[in-house]
Amino acid sequence: MSLSLPGRRSVLRGSLAASAALALPTALGSAPAFALSGRPRAHWGVQAGDVTADSGLVWVRSDRPARMIVETSATESFRDARRWRGPLLGAGSDFTGTTRLHGLPSGEQIHYRVLLADPDDPRRTGEPVTGTFRTASTRRRQGVRFVWSGDLAGQGWGINESIGGYRIFEAMAKVDPDFFLCSGDNIYADGVIPATQALPDGSLYRNVTAEAKSHVAVTLDDFRGNFRYNLLDQALRRFNAQVPNVIQWDDHEVRNNWYPGEVIGTGTPYPAGTRLDDMAVRSRQAFSEYFPISTISGRPDGRIYRVHHHGPLLDVFVLDMRTYRNANSPDDQTTDPQGILGAEQLEWLKRELSRSRAVWKVIAADMPLGLVVPDPVEGKANFEAVAQGDPGAPLGRELQIAELLRHIKHQKITGTVWLTADVHHTSAQHYDPSRAAFKDFAPFWEFVSGPLNAGAFPASALDGTFGPDRVFVKAPTASNVSPAEGYQFFGEVDIDGDSGELTVRLREYDGTVLFTRTLQPGRVGQ
Repeated sequence: MSLSLPGRRSVLRGSLAASAALALPTALGSAPAFALSGRPRAHWGVQAGDVTADSGLVWVRSDRPARMIVETSATESFRDARRWRGPLLGAGSDFTGTTRLHGLPSGEQIHYRVLLADPDDPRRTGEPVTGTFRTASTRRRQGVRFVWSGDLAGQGWGINESIGGYRIFEAMAKVDPDFFLCSGDNIYADGVIPATQALPDGSLYRNVTAEAKSHVAVTLDDFRGNFRYNLLDQALRRFNAQVPNVIQWDDHEVRNNWYPGEVIGTGTPYPAGTRLDDMAVRSRQAFSEYFPISTISGRPDGRIYRVHHHGPLLDVFVLDMRTYRNANSPDDQTTDPQGILGAEQLEWLKRELSRSRAVWKVIAADMPLGLVVPDPVEGKANFEAVAQGDPGAPLGRELQIAELLRHIKHQKITGTVWLTADVHHTSAQHYDPSRAAFKDFAPFWEFVSGPLNAGAFPASALDGTFGPDRVFVKAPTASNVSPAEGYQFFGEVDIDGDSGELTVRLREYDGTVLFTRTLQPGRVGQ
């Protein structure tokens, strides 16, 4: 890939690390105190999100009521800085806030700093916290590079400072990406993080603990505490200050394998009759408070699915395969208009794919297509994702995917690539109608990565309906392998501005490249 500013973030890491490593409150679960002396402070670092060619969102959390102010500049010295007046941060948003920056120059490094001002005396501001991001270029030759993964702090494996905390974020930062696509499971609201967990060799995995992670999340404050827990990690805060995010969600932001209309309670750690729709509303609010996401901040319905435009080379179609799905079931019905996306989201996706003029259309799915993900309940063989293990003609949720794949072929939509996480291993699948029961589609690739810091699991079984061939996989043979033992993964996508070629690299937690595949532009199928 041709880059006009090689190593463009390396000179910033010293100052960003200092900003991101500000002392954090010891009482993670408590709200900011109103009786604090001094000036407002941004203990939790900064984030940028949904950055385009001329805009971006900047996030911060204060330790008390404050006015958010953002300054931007072309240089780290903040000479000739432009000032943006942000919102008042208060208890209603858990003292978080987002400011939209617009009219930015394309293809340029933007330095920003966030100041928190006393609402009663604007002259009293806290120490600024700095960050940076690069706007998308309108010039194709600059190329695009991004990383993706998912699944953070699952199965009780939290921040272990003896192994570097969430060390995978250090490796992702070294790739110098334009943005990070998180494919869901940003938190595990349904899991506790104990002080220690036993490892196979008899040693102990030692977690940073917090009150919010001592029980499952039910209340709004519980969900907020889960998001705050991850921000205790210094590597994550440094990464957030260097690399903007494109965030989607999946099940563990609420509860494992949840679906709309589900009611739980008996035999679980939740109160009897717990409606997951109610919990999802609370989780979505906390999610919207702790990430800068354009659709949530700009729409009253809080819609998460959206298109992320990143110049002429790339459109990322960020899906929500959780909010609009039907109930998990044996998934063998012969008609299924709701499916895993819902009818409205499916029509939106078909329409936006047809409209896209980007060279590459990445479909960011929070669940895989041809990997079987069971959800057994009381002896029933229910399924959680799209596939149900029947290699024949499409059934259940596969019907909706078949409709989408047929649309892509018949509309001659070029350059589609599927990226996902969820299954806690990494793999590459090539789908081809010559191997499939359903044949009315063009060949395509699906790449899987993750987890970021969670238990790793054996490779999932494949469903032959769409003819997948697993070209590469790395997964443990045991279940719930800890981050201390490896098997933590992220993926990199590198689009060359001159040739238009898209190269996918599947990487290990330390950055080691495990698998590489280069795809050619301008093709309906690969």
